[in-house]
Amino acid sequence: MADKKVLFISGSLGLGHVVRDLAIANELREISPGIEILWLASHPADEFLKTKGETMVAGTEKYANDNVPAEKVARDGKLNLLAYLNKAKKEWGRNVRVFQEITSRERFDLVIGDETYEILVAMSKKPELKKSPFVIIYDFVGLDAMTGNPLEKLGIYLWNRVWSNVDRKKRINDLSLFVGEEEDIPDRPFCFRRPNRRAWARERCEFIGQIVRFDPEDCRDRSTVRERLGYGPGPLIIGSVGGSSAGKPLLELFGKAYSILKQDLPDLRLILVGGPRISPDTVEAPDGVEKYGFVPDLYEHFAACDLALIMGGGCSTLELSVLRRPFIYFPLEGHCEQELSVSPRVERSRAGIRMNYAETTAEGLAQTVMAHIGKEVDSLPIRTGGEKRAASLIQTLLAR
Repeated sequence: MADKKVLFISGSLGLGHVVRDLAIANELREISPGIEILWLASHPADEFLKTKGETMVAGTEKYANDNVPAEKVARDGKLNLLAYLNKAKKEWGRNVRVFQEITSRERFDLVIGDETYEILVAMSKKPELKKSPFVIIYDFVGLDAMTGNPLEKLGIYLWNRVWSNVDRKKRINDLSLFVGEEEDIPDRPFCFRRPNRRAWARERCEFIGQIVRFDPEDCRDRSTVRERLGYGPGPLIIGSVGGSSAGKPLLELFGKAYSILKQDLPDLRLILVGGPRISPDTVEAPDGVEKYGFVPDLYEHFAACDLALIMGGGCSTLELSVLRRPFIYFPLEGHCEQELSVSPRVERSRAGIRMNYAETTAEGLAQTVMAHIGKEVDSLPIRTGGEKRAASLIQTLLAR
């Protein structure tokens, strides 16, 4: 298929989503060599795409950064998703205007949005904003109150009403993709007198399985990976907190545990990866700890490690699960997606040890590390290849 033009909007936090978006885009190019893909994304996703040789659509610099409101409400390992959503409303309005400007100026044969809820809601209210077929990508469905606060419960109720009402006449989304399986969606209603979430998704979505950007078999021989990356034979821990700055306190906790671990593991090497939004110079850590910002292809370092310490994001937990490396993860407290969607998926696959940042001391973390470092992981298989299934479905839509 030649001469098709696609706008791909990578609209979520951090780097996990853009990594899978690029995997889908690359598969689309494999089956449709003449396709042209332009990107709309904010930092750090836009910088990641540029390093991969991708082309940003004109006007990308106006697209609001959703990481900023998230980082403003994040405190001490906590990020309440409702507080973030309320803070992000202004940015979302700006993003709708940027989308309208771009699609009025340029003609696209298809628009793909990864968790671009603001655009989806705007099109449901003003269908004239939709000028071409639209694909949306989900990896969770519905929000949950994480405290007993009545105002939070009311806010979640209102957001869930909007979510469950969008596209009820099936006129907005031409294709809805869910990254994962049916069991990844809670089998309960959005809220009072609203539909069951799993049934809602079953009616609307194609379940494509998980997306990883590499072949796990290429990383099975850990000694070869370690040699290629320049790691020696000593114990190696990788500490990473993703693409936002919300995880900085976690990195510093990892550093405190390192001082204790060195007593039993004198050759221990700890690599802290702050991602593109945490400057290594701002992270307090003891001598001997190596600190980095953005590390491309971090999955290779995960494959080489004896244990990983991470936040509870979907991408890192997935990559470590398919690599079958031991890891300890800390879901952001109050972040209902990480606590109630990602964590149950990790538990079902029997991968990873969950800990709570607020209840974890450096001594407690060091003890848990010693109990799991270097252990064999017998996790259950995960259905991957979602990027191929997504590309095939999108190509079919484009061919209509």
